Amino acid sequence: MEEGKMNLRLDMDVQKLETEKLRKGKNKAEGDLDSLKTDYKRLRCLMKAAGLGKTSEQWCQKIQEEKIKADRWEKKVPGGLDAK
Repeated sequence: MEEGKMNLRLDMDVQKLETEKLRKGKNKAEGDLDSLKTDYKRLRCLMKAAGLGKTSEQWCQKIQEEKIKADRWEKKVPGGLDAK
């Protein structure tokens, strides 16, 4: 009977150790996930600030807008931009 109790205690100790190990692993994984989420948000903000991440339609629209601006400047400057 004493041997049975001793085996049960050992089993409980093993289970506690395994549970603690899993809990620590889970906490680390959650921390890593939070860190990845933060890094992803920063990357998206940087890409947005740099103008990256636009669709091809957005780039075409931006190019068209810049062409229109260039045409306006050419009309304002006598002789065009190439005149010196």
